[in-house]
Amino acid sequence: MITGCMECCWLAQGMTCLEVARLLGDAPRSIEYWVHRFERKGLAGLKEGERTGRPSRLSEKQIKEINRVLRARPSDAGMKVNLWDGKTLSAWIQKSFKLELGTRQCQRMFREFKFRLRKPRALYWRRPIRLARKLIKKTPKSNA
Repeated sequence: MITGCMECCWLAQGMTCLEVARLLGDAPRSIEYWVHRFERKGLAGLKEGERTGRPSRLSEKQIKEINRVLRARPSDAGMKVNLWDGKTLSAWIQKSFKLELGTRQCQRMFREFKFRLRKPRALYWRRPIRLARKLIKKTPKSNA
């Protein structure tokens, strides 16, 4: 895909990089980069190249292991909590693979694995209701 063609046309018509950036909702520096690439290489300079991104610090085998472990309870994996969250997964990865991943990165992994965080059921409010029912049953009815 070629990016920057329209931007270069606007610049050729007299618009500044700042005006073009505002029009596109892009950074002025990006527009400047496109202009410099166009000046050096012509239209070929505006062609987008392949971007691989940063390589994963986890191996394919480790990723599969994390996905498998997330499908079980944290206590089954040796953690002393009841629910998986980013902090717990980060601690488990540190313990298992001697690799530090931040909490936010672990939260991204949940989304990548389509893992739904399970929240604890709110049992704390049910106990008083149960106690209240027992008290109601035990209290004699008054004939007032």
